[in-house]
Amino acid sequence: EVQLVESGGGLVRPGESLRLSCAASGLAFEKYAIGWFRQAPGKEREGISCIGDSDVAAVYADSVKGRFTASRDNARNTVYLQMNSLEPEDTAIYYCAAVGIEASAIETIHSLYGLPPQGLFDHWGQGTQVTVSS
Repeated sequence: EVQLVESGGGLVRPGESLRLSCAASGLAFEKYAIGWFRQAPGKEREGISCIGDSDVAAVYADSVKGRFTASRDNARNTVYLQMNSLEPEDTAIYYCAAVGIEASAIETIHSLYGLPPQGLFDHWGQGTQVTVSS
């Protein structure tokens, strides 16, 4: 059974940082692209990042570009989302999701479309709350 578990959320002040983790089990992790998504109260879930294997550059939503950085440690089956310069608008539940896909395919998707559509991902975590407030 595939499981994704997010952690690292919390309450921070504007300008501070958090690092989210997405720990995966039950899959050949290195063969999966991992996306990060978030859903703010009263809003639809939006994609914010996607990272393929180690050789495929991550892509980001414009709203987080330059502030958030995704990385992965295949030895630990974990993807991280480093979030810097957090703003109140970043308050949301953050989810990670996985899709088994060839590295060349996710690279093509990234280059043509940027963030992959949510429907591409078939495994989802339960989410972790991030609150940015003074």
